[in-house]
This record gives sequence, C-alpha cells and structure tokens, in this order.
Amino acid sequence: MDLTENTLANTEIMMEEIKKKLRMASGAALKASSLNDNQYEDLKDLYEMVASKSKFSISEIEAITVELGRLRKV
Repeated sequence: MDLTENTLANTEIMMEEIKKKLRMASGAALKASSLNDNQYEDLKDLYEMVASKSKFSISEIEAITVELGRLRKV
C-alpha cells in the first residue's frame, strides 16, 4: 500500500488501522476528514509507529490519543 500521497483515502486507511490496533471504542471522534492536511507526514509517522508494535501500555495509548487530537483541525 502506497501511503506517500496526501489523500483523504490514505488518511482514512491509516486512521482505521490505528483505531483497530489500539482497539479504540470511541473511534467516531477520529474521522479522517477532521484531520489537518498539513500534518499528513505526522499522521504517517504515528501510523508507522503504531503498525510496528503488537502491544501498547495504557500510557502509550494515552500519548497516541493526545497526538491524534493535536493533528485535528481547529
């Protein structure tokens, strides 16, 4: 999968994978369309980090959630 292009479809793919991996129940708050386009590379970096791990501590999940919140449009 080629995620080098900053597209809504790629953003949606990464967000869904992050939500799945973190087993986030409240994933509705994390819609791809609510993310800032200018921070696509930050999302991609976060996605790659999440994809590379098999388990997450509570504090890691919290930090990832905070970072996703930072990427949202204001």
